[in-house]
Amino acid sequence: MQIYVDADAFPNALKAILYRAVERTRIPALLVACQYVTIPDNPLLRSIEITAGPDAADDHIVELVSAGDLVITADIPLAARVVRKEATAIDPRGTLYTERNVFEKLAARNLMADLRAEGLVGGGPAGFSKKDCQAFANALDGFLTRKMRG
Repeated sequence: MQIYVDADAFPNALKAILYRAVERTRIPALLVACQYVTIPDNPLLRSIEITAGPDAADDHIVELVSAGDLVITADIPLAARVVRKEATAIDPRGTLYTERNVFEKLAARNLMADLRAEGLVGGGPAGFSKKDCQAFANALDGFLTRKMRG
């Protein structure tokens, strides 16, 4: 198993949680971004900079991900692509994306994007909170614990 992180918008508040989980479970993680991401000196952690274009980091993750892997991303279209490859995605707010829910979330996201484009609704997601941080930690721990057990 491998953990992939869509690191372009990955909140700094969650990095320590991820790094502790990697150390505890010994599951390697690769942070993929369109810019250089500094990581601790740990052989289980790697970082790669992809500069080819706007979706190049997402495309790289999809190329690498395999069934059973975990991808951490706030990008619902990326999560849907990952789930199609029989992997799991989790967002920084603790939502676990599976085949059961990701396509509903994608349809809702697309609808909201259309409504925003038409000027019918405004705004975006709420600011990232300590509650979101805790939800992510719980979801990540729960997923990794289930994977480690069986």
